[in-house]
Amino acid sequence: MFAASVLVAPVLASVALLASATGFADLDAVDRQVAAFTGAPVGQPGGAAAPVDRRLRLQPCRAGLALAWRTAGHDSVVVQCGDPNGWRLFVPVRQSPQMVAAQAPNAVTRGDAVAIAVTGEGFSVSQSGQAMESGPVGSWIQVRPTAGGIARAEPMRGQIVRPGLVEVPLP
Repeated sequence: MFAASVLVAPVLASVALLASATGFADLDAVDRQVAAFTGAPVGQPGGAAAPVDRRLRLQPCRAGLALAWRTAGHDSVVVQCGDPNGWRLFVPVRQSPQMVAAQAPNAVTRGDAVAIAVTGEGFSVSQSGQAMESGPVGSWIQVRPTAGGIARAEPMRGQIVRPGLVEVPLP
């Protein structure tokens, strides 16, 4: 089965997916439960990319649904009917910019030597530093300025501009 990839699996046994007026599973109820699971409505970042296909003719689910993330990247939700011989759906999730950034390769790795550019209106000052966290371009990480290769200052947060360059903007 898919149990090895399940990160979170709240079983909603108390909410049986009853038949709609057509005698098939209520797909609107599936959409509502996916939205409750992801915390975002259909079509919004972090929510289902689209409503469940209304052409599906699924058996009504009397035992309730189990929902789980399909992968660690939270790119789709597995919806499984708990009935014997129940059905299973994979619902794609619309990626938010944060989710895409989390999946991008790291431009800076913890421990890397980086240039820290402190920028403000009309100026930019840079100093050598060390990354205290890893991250892709665009992400915010902790960096520590170094003097002579030795970390001597308090850490600060900066945004990764490119590999080896972290920018700390001043207001």
